[in-house]
Amino acid sequence: MMMNRRPIHLFLYGLCSLVILLKVESFNVGITYVETAVAKGAVCLDGSAPAYHFDKGFGAGVNNWLVHIEGGGWCNNVTNCLQRINTRLGSSKQMVKQLAFSGMLSNKPQFNPDFYNWNKVKVRYCDGASFTGDIEAVDPATNLHFRGARVFNAVIEDLLAKGMKNAEYAVLSGCSAGGLTAILHCDNFRALVPSSTKVKCFADAGYFINGKDVSGVSHIEAFYNDVVNTHGSAKFLPAGCTSKMKPGLCFFPQNMAPTIQTPIFIINAAYDSWQIKNILAPGVADPHGTWHNCKLDITKCSSTQLQTMQGFRLEFLNALNGLGTSPSKGFFINGCYAHCQTEMQETWLRADSPILDGKTIAKAVGDWFYDRSPFQKIDCPYPCDKTCHNRIFDPQENPSPTTYGTRSNDFERIKNFNRNILTGK
Repeated sequence: MMMNRRPIHLFLYGLCSLVILLKVESFNVGITYVETAVAKGAVCLDGSAPAYHFDKGFGAGVNNWLVHIEGGGWCNNVTNCLQRINTRLGSSKQMVKQLAFSGMLSNKPQFNPDFYNWNKVKVRYCDGASFTGDIEAVDPATNLHFRGARVFNAVIEDLLAKGMKNAEYAVLSGCSAGGLTAILHCDNFRALVPSSTKVKCFADAGYFINGKDVSGVSHIEAFYNDVVNTHGSAKFLPAGCTSKMKPGLCFFPQNMAPTIQTPIFIINAAYDSWQIKNILAPGVADPHGTWHNCKLDITKCSSTQLQTMQGFRLEFLNALNGLGTSPSKGFFINGCYAHCQTEMQETWLRADSPILDGKTIAKAVGDWFYDRSPFQKIDCPYPCDKTCHNRIFDPQENPSPTTYGTRSNDFERIKNFNRNILTGK
């Protein structure tokens, strides 16, 4: 009997240890609704008030602010946006009241040495267009509100009233669609906070590229074009970009990055798992599912698929050239199969975290922010980096947008938006 029970005891011990570790590495923060925004029309897709989670700073960090934008994909037409209004990605009524903060949002110096005592805010994502839309008219048949740009401004206004007007340092950051928000709104954020505040931006897994899929078609370009048209986003994209090309193309960082004046740091995996799954090999371009196992686990990729992914990496690096070489622009591009690496303690800063040029993401970002040293590093091609935390997807999982980023098996699922919302990372 003891021989049979021992494996169960070991499993339970391991499970308990994991739970304790997660509790130590993260803490819960309550939700705040910006009710005053409703009168301004700054609302989620369903007309509900925007929301954020706010952990107050302390000690030397009391006048420093980190505003982090949640991820969650995009909706590109009325049908898809309607499918979001009964989820947390379209309504604050559906959002959890407590959210775990860890990684870059940790309040412990051993886990987040440069930002642990800052005021830390996680802005909930509920507009479906990386906070760029603003259409006044509301169709009574759908009651959809395309007001993301207003929401962004209303949230920042609320935070200024709560102390950010006295900020010495301020950072706008985000993950996935939130990372794209940080890129698109970086200069706008700079303009909204006091001129005396030192402002920089971080974008995690938000550098989405306009790449062709394995069938030779750029589905993401058509999708982004629909997003911009549906939400009326064009007027909130940089004029320096929209004056040269159609607005939908200015949703891509590679095209609008040259217009960014505010210092910005890009954190991205060269083999970003979301982009591999949805830009390079979406289901619509792979009708026979040849890429299915490869997208679930990069170690299952064939040599031909890996060669295709190496080509995607080179395309990504070429798109990164839009940032320029100024030390005011930093980047940490590791050779991993991952998506969003700043929100999770294991990839932000831990003994086994990813390393590039001898630095963790936390160290590289912190050194760059405080001007201790510049950082513009690109990792060697897969599989040379043994510090990677490469994502492995559960084949039984029904992936959909989460706080960790947008997970989906193919691009069609982005268009149709799976209703099975996952709240974990």
